[in-house]
Amino acid sequence: MLKTAIILILFLMIIAIFIVCWHFSNIIIHPNVVKYNYTYNYGVEAGEIQIEKFNYLEKLEVYINSQYNYKIHGFFFPNNNSKKVIILCHGITWSLYGSVKYMNMFLKRDFAVFIYNHRNHGLSGGIDTSYGYYEKFDLKKCTDWLFNRLGQDIIVGLHGESMGAGIALQNIAMDNRIRFCIEDCGYCDAQDLFQYRLEKDYNFKKLHLLRLAGIVIKIRAGWDFKDVSPISTLPQVNIPILFIHGAKDNYVPTFMCTQMYAVTNGYKDIYIAANAGHAQSYLKNKDEYDFRVGNFLKNIHII
Repeated sequence: MLKTAIILILFLMIIAIFIVCWHFSNIIIHPNVVKYNYTYNYGVEAGEIQIEKFNYLEKLEVYINSQYNYKIHGFFFPNNNSKKVIILCHGITWSLYGSVKYMNMFLKRDFAVFIYNHRNHGLSGGIDTSYGYYEKFDLKKCTDWLFNRLGQDIIVGLHGESMGAGIALQNIAMDNRIRFCIEDCGYCDAQDLFQYRLEKDYNFKKLHLLRLAGIVIKIRAGWDFKDVSPISTLPQVNIPILFIHGAKDNYVPTFMCTQMYAVTNGYKDIYIAANAGHAQSYLKNKDEYDFRVGNFLKNIHII
């Protein structure tokens, strides 16, 4: 009788652990993505999108084939057929409209601009989010499209915000065509980030359960936390990188930026933006942000 009770208790504990891990995996791979139209309306109301100026710009709406059997939706702004192109990568739960606020910084420096929706965001396909594991290949497809359209002599750089920065950092480890990268409030490692978020949001400090959740994610979505770790590949990346982070970022902690900067061996610069929380560095410090980006591009001889 006692043996049966012990077995039953162990079984129930396993079921409970599995439910908890399934719940955590759901939060991670199925984030609460904001509706596409809302992201546009928010951008307009917040002053990040100036309707007349945005509509006036020459642009091409595109749908690019992902290797994972869905379409990647985006807009290309040729800017007088420039041979310099910046690809802007938005943050998690948002859409390409979150990238619009950065566009003028590059348009005025004679860059063409490409903005797009990550998988499971906006009008792009895909049923889950992988924090760069799959998204880095979608970004490569966007880069392929640009080279095929504009020629092999173009200069392509990346600018990413939050998850977009994490995607960009993983992409430059595999695509040597990218000439520079500007990462804004990106994460150094998925497991470290989710452990930090669980402690912050749920006061949950049991790392072994997070690792079990990673196993569930591997079964459900094909990737594990160890597969999403920009800091592990940065020492081998040689292109110039500008690291940007808000000094008061409590969502992706600022120390992740300084850790990544420390292990990077190529040309690098860093800007810790005053009084800025997560994804607020530009909005809180527009002039300084613009200057830092321009100075970085001058120092690497792009402008």
